[in-house]
Amino acid sequence: MADYTPVYAGGAQPMTKTASTSITGGTLVEATTASAVGTAGAASTKVVGVAAHDAASGARVTVWPLNNVEHEITSTGTIAVGDGIASGASGVAATAAVATAAAAGTLIGRATTGATGGAKVRFVGGS
Repeated sequence: MADYTPVYAGGAQPMTKTASTSITGGTLVEATTASAVGTAGAASTKVVGVAAHDAASGARVTVWPLNNVEHEITSTGTIAVGDGIASGASGVAATAAVATAAAAGTLIGRATTGATGGAKVRFVGGS
């Protein structure tokens, strides 16, 4: 994927981490160590943001944070406006029941657009 920039950053600044796995720009990433990130798995409790560009394992990667930032990334399943968002397999966005995901620590935001499997969905990060 090409370089990624969020729809709205609201003054948020990206951070730089080391990739612990091969990462595709525009996918969700999770903390793997104190200073490294990897592609987020399904229902991850460790999602920290969205990768700004592709990165090989061991390379530096820029990560856009989640909170109060509107992102647009690939979805899986069917997502409606207002649905909770959690990470799906391979760093995509998946729908989540808000109360259940919040209790499990997997809620990463709320959808601001709808999408059906593979289409782009927008969401504002934060639980």
